[in-house]
Amino acid sequence: MSGQRVGFIGLGNMGGRMTGCLVRDGVAVLGFDPRQENVAAAGATLAESAVDVVRNADVVLLSLPSSRVVEAVMLGDDGVVRAAHEGQVVVDLSTSDPASTRRLHGLLAERGVAYVDAGISGGAAAAEKGDLTLMVGGEQEALDRIRPVLDHFAAKIFHLGSSGAGHAAKLLNNFLNAIALSATAEVMVAGKKAGLDLQVLLDVLNSSSGVNFATLNRFPKIIHGDYLKGGLTNTLMLKDVMAYTDLVAGLGVASLHSSGPMAAFGLAKALGYAEEISNTVVDAIGDVSGGIRLHDPKEPA
Repeated sequence: MSGQRVGFIGLGNMGGRMTGCLVRDGVAVLGFDPRQENVAAAGATLAESAVDVVRNADVVLLSLPSSRVVEAVMLGDDGVVRAAHEGQVVVDLSTSDPASTRRLHGLLAERGVAYVDAGISGGAAAAEKGDLTLMVGGEQEALDRIRPVLDHFAAKIFHLGSSGAGHAAKLLNNFLNAIALSATAEVMVAGKKAGLDLQVLLDVLNSSSGVNFATLNRFPKIIHGDYLKGGLTNTLMLKDVMAYTDLVAGLGVASLHSSGPMAAFGLAKALGYAEEISNTVVDAIGDVSGGIRLHDPKEPA
């Protein structure tokens, strides 16, 4: 599909960065976001509405906070489904409920429109660099058609299977991310209270069996006061953990480890860190552990 027109709905934290990658590579993007400044910041052309995007694009990309928001944009008299036209491809880059995804896939298929679910991983930094990993569900033919668009912001693209498979994989990945982050936060607070040098502790963990994404990529920054602003919030992390529990319950799988991250990110939300990056879960744990902070603000970062 050469010369395809690209539209983007939801140019927030992640959508704006993905749009920026497209624009920097010379792709003209028609964008819509409730905050018009997000569209301008990403370098996209401002659309009047989400429907305006759909009517004027061959490939429509969505990056929205939840399935509830996706359904609000997709359904109804002024929704994406009614405005979509035959031969179009709609790509949901959100973290969505696989069951909802399959339902929307069916509604769009009736109109001759392909619906691809593409869970993303890598966070704001990878989105900025165009280095995301995508977990895709839907027809292979549809993925092949839109791959040239996705390649502008994704370094790795995996096809997981039929509709909903990409979003299911995304929830599984996010759950492991939530466990690694919340458990490492607890360990680092304990290390601080035990009087350990946190940089040396991280060196030990990263050379031992406790190594994980958080020890490798998050806490080397956090212990120096850099919380890597711009990533998933505590509210969204909690939402993803709850979505994971719904998914595995429907599959008949016992979820024996969900209570930990649910408690940790629930605590962060309750203590006022709801819209802060989820890395601040370490401060929430520190708050209830004697007011501990890994980094002394008086020290240089």
